[in-house]
Order: sequence, then C-alpha cells, then structure tokens
Amino acid sequence: MNKTITPDGNKITGIFCNFFGHHFVVSKKVTEHIKEYRCLHCQKQVTTDERGKLSTLTPEMQEINNTLEDMYQKRNRKSVRKTERKHVA
Repeated sequence: MNKTITPDGNKITGIFCNFFGHHFVVSKKVTEHIKEYRCLHCQKQVTTDERGKLSTLTPEMQEINNTLEDMYQKRNRKSVRKTERKHVA
C-alpha cells in the first residue's frame, strides 16, 4: 500500500490526527524562540510564526526560517570569537 503524503501529511493517519489531534515534536531548532515541528503520525509540518503561534510550514516560511537560522548562527559565532579573544588576552 503506497503512502500518500499531502501538504497536511499522510491521508490515512491524517484521519487519526483529525480525530485525536496532532502529536508535534521539534524537527528543527531555528533559534531559541523559533522552531519547526513535525507530527509523528501524519508528518504535517508547522513552525512558530512572528507571534509565537503555530502555522503551516509553507515554502516561503521555510525560506524565512533558513535565512533566520543562518543569521542567528553567524551572530553566535562572532560573539563566541569575541569572548575567546578576551580570555586569551
């Protein structure tokens, strides 16, 4: 039996989620406050939006999250280097 994955996840297990609700787990930590989640049952993906609420992970939101993650990591690398230089001197 082939599993059909839709933007909302798997159709068969989607019925389970419609009845009992999704079981989201963190699939990617973008920043301290922004995370991406995936449902264990139907594979639906959501992310936290600018207000902290869960919203569907669209390609546009995924691109925003990737850019935000890159900026966040660069900033953290710079701050780590600065503290390392202070400890060496």
